[in-house]
Amino acid sequence: MRPPDYHRSIDTRAIRRFALRLVIIVFILAAGFQSISFYVDSLWFQSLGFESVYWYRLQGQAIVFLAFALASAVLLYFLFRLVTPAGDYARRPFVEIAGEAIVVPTPESLKRLAMPVAITVGIFFGLSFSSDWSKYALFINRVPTPSVSDPIFGRPLSFYFFTLPVFEGVVGWFLAISVIVLVAAILMSVTDTTATFKRVSLTVALLLLAIAAETYVGRYALLLEQNTLFTGVRYVDDKIVVPGLWFVIAALLLGAAFAAVNIRVGRIRNIGVALAIPALTYLVAGVLAPGYVTTFVVRPNELVRETPYIRSNIDFTRNAFALEHIEEIPFEPRLTNAVFDPAKHSDTLGNTRLWDWRALQQTLRQVQEIRTYYDFPHIDVDRYVINGKPQAMMLAVRELSLNKLQTGSQNWVNERLIYTHGYGITMNHVSRFSKEGLPDFVLSNMPVESTEKELQIRRPEIYFGEITDWPVYVKTRQKEFNYPEGDANNYSTYEGTGGIQMGSFFRRLLLAWSVGDLTKVPFSDDITADSMLLMRRNIRERVAEVAPFLTFDDDPYVVIGNDGTLYWIIDGFTTSDRYPFSSHINLGNHAVNYIRNSVKTVVDAYNGTVHFYVFDTGDPLIQSYQKMFPALFSSAGQMPDFLRAHVRYPELLFRSQAAIYTRYHVENEQVFYNREDVWTIAQQGTRQQQGQQVADAIEPFFVLMRFPGSSELEFVSIFPFTPANRNNLIGWFAGRSDGEKYGTLRAYRFPKTRFVDGPLQIQARIDQDPQLSPQLTLWNQQGSTVIRGNLLVIPLEDTLLFVEPIYLQAERSPMPELRLVVLATQDRLAYAPRFAEALDSLLEGRTPSLSPQPEPPSATTKTEPIDIRSWIERANQAFSEYQRLTAEGKLAEAGVKLDDLKRTLEEMKRRSSPSK
Repeated sequence: MRPPDYHRSIDTRAIRRFALRLVIIVFILAAGFQSISFYVDSLWFQSLGFESVYWYRLQGQAIVFLAFALASAVLLYFLFRLVTPAGDYARRPFVEIAGEAIVVPTPESLKRLAMPVAITVGIFFGLSFSSDWSKYALFINRVPTPSVSDPIFGRPLSFYFFTLPVFEGVVGWFLAISVIVLVAAILMSVTDTTATFKRVSLTVALLLLAIAAETYVGRYALLLEQNTLFTGVRYVDDKIVVPGLWFVIAALLLGAAFAAVNIRVGRIRNIGVALAIPALTYLVAGVLAPGYVTTFVVRPNELVRETPYIRSNIDFTRNAFALEHIEEIPFEPRLTNAVFDPAKHSDTLGNTRLWDWRALQQTLRQVQEIRTYYDFPHIDVDRYVINGKPQAMMLAVRELSLNKLQTGSQNWVNERLIYTHGYGITMNHVSRFSKEGLPDFVLSNMPVESTEKELQIRRPEIYFGEITDWPVYVKTRQKEFNYPEGDANNYSTYEGTGGIQMGSFFRRLLLAWSVGDLTKVPFSDDITADSMLLMRRNIRERVAEVAPFLTFDDDPYVVIGNDGTLYWIIDGFTTSDRYPFSSHINLGNHAVNYIRNSVKTVVDAYNGTVHFYVFDTGDPLIQSYQKMFPALFSSAGQMPDFLRAHVRYPELLFRSQAAIYTRYHVENEQVFYNREDVWTIAQQGTRQQQGQQVADAIEPFFVLMRFPGSSELEFVSIFPFTPANRNNLIGWFAGRSDGEKYGTLRAYRFPKTRFVDGPLQIQARIDQDPQLSPQLTLWNQQGSTVIRGNLLVIPLEDTLLFVEPIYLQAERSPMPELRLVVLATQDRLAYAPRFAEALDSLLEGRTPSLSPQPEPPSATTKTEPIDIRSWIERANQAFSEYQRLTAEGKLAEAGVKLDDLKRTLEEMKRRSSPSK
């Protein structure tokens, strides 16, 4: 029998030559492009002083690639030759598939194809596994963890962190190899006229051995599985499934032996028997038996059966999220006559945060951006010692945003050589306002002006920031734009050490290619050999490129050094999803069940230098990374004191711990099983949606306060809790940031037998106030929008103080204005335009007022007339600025000046009116 004439025999030799040439061309191109990338990356790491880190990573990837590529190629070639037709093979000339006749290659052709196919698949495996090189490097550099072992298998924590991932990787690789060879064997058997399945028997035996190995390793994954009650092994898993898996493994080995014996005869029926043995065993031991025990043994007595496993889940989860040493304090807030002595809490009250970050950000964009191409992407809260006292401050970095450049200015020279950096920083008190309702600035303007001698900015340029996402060239013949100065601009030249020197013409070509500037840099007269390329300037991208094995906080914060330089601090975390019996939470796009704030990363905003300081030396993951990269990490003791003073409890860790604590504050197994005491993070209404108030979970706040019974002022992050599906307050959570208390947690637990108002209930009292409610409605109907600031919950002695600032934003003005400060305790509610007035009203029990209290006249105002001329000059100046900005088309800035004019006229009217 022969195939139809229209199907010509395939010239495998020509195909082989063409494929070889194509592979060589592709390989040369890919190797060339990759070599350029390697070269530029090595220069970048060298500029940071981490060249050894880069080469270790590259070496690790290369070793893993070569190991899996060679092992795969050799094993596949050997197995391909085993399943390739031999002397007993009766070749079909062709096979018919879907009506098409396909010519079957000769045995000699198949043998010649075995090598290139094995090499190609081996390269694929090598590339695939090389991306997980750190898993194998961690295994080599693993550290022992004798203090933690799982209660089922008795394996230490290091086994799950370091060894199990390697076992899973190798077993998965072997299973993939077995499947590939099985497919090849089946194809060969289909073309065999003798219809024997000797080769298939061989590969089935291999596959069953691989499945047996995977089943053995897969037992440990039971400790990580999440079920309806908890995460980890259940009663039925411990008593039935785990022992049953040993029967399954034995059945798989027996089936593999039966398939191996069948190699001599090659009967397909025997292959079916070899597969049926483990399948039936799994059906009984892995499905029917667990189902029977679950239905008739566990469910009638579930709590009793599952209690020891619930205990393990509680203990291991609390350990995995560092909750085992939390300081839990019973707290009974006063419900009646809920007042406090303000003199004892003057520091806390004086640092009460009234500036909502959203309102402050909008205000800064109007009064401190100066030019439209600047932006304040984030607001940070920190503490600074001013005049000998710690004070809570809000800081914002003025970064350059290329997207805001005018269309005519968006060109390569401006974007790469001139507009290279942001400039300056603003700092204001969290609770103070100027007479015009603006922030009470300590640092502001361009160049930066300071009201305090101890806070001076000597390096205000921001070359590395949160929105600096584009590469630039510095030390060129072009002067860099620094900041606007009157009708002209101030220019400067970069004097820092960060960046890659451009060097020779060939090196410039490679660097330009790496950032997409190949058509510009070689022809630019502005770039010289001494020029430098600053790339990866986004601080998150920068640190993630150096240490991709760490998870970084989404909220970097800026610190003013005592040398006048700006620094970024980014919290780095080691995470894992392999902590036995621990519950999982989602961090972005991946789930974890273990987290430690092991590293504080510091980035110089001017030079771009990066330092990694290890703060949790007990974490086994960071210990292994330190063994891998000894040049990368420094001890916490090496961090400069001026930076150490601004270390704070990391927000990502605090959120994660709070989310876990909502359920795992319960340590009683029965209460946990019945879900009787589940909490949730308290909510507050901050925004309107289709005319309705929308409640969102409260964000963690950084506040400067004294704990009840303490004399020390501390910088803490706070979270209030409510019971699930209820609004009353049940707990209060704090992460501490200062001194020896850094990294510790404190939880105040309120009595379950007493009803304590929560944030939403306080806001309901605000909305139902007979005087305040109609005013809020009126403001919302007059073309303005009421913005409710973040509600703070602060314990003072045995009283809970609730603080909510309320802003009013006019329809035509982008700048919110603080209109009211609302204070509340459990039995009192007070509000006033100023915090001090609201506090007096709260403590004295006076009827709240929407109007400011008149200031007591001073001796000067009694005897001297009001200086009306200065106020007229101020009004004229504001009006002139308004006209100029309107003519220039800067309507947003013009609106700010118009608001200044209105406030000036209102103040003139108030001061000139006679007192009654």
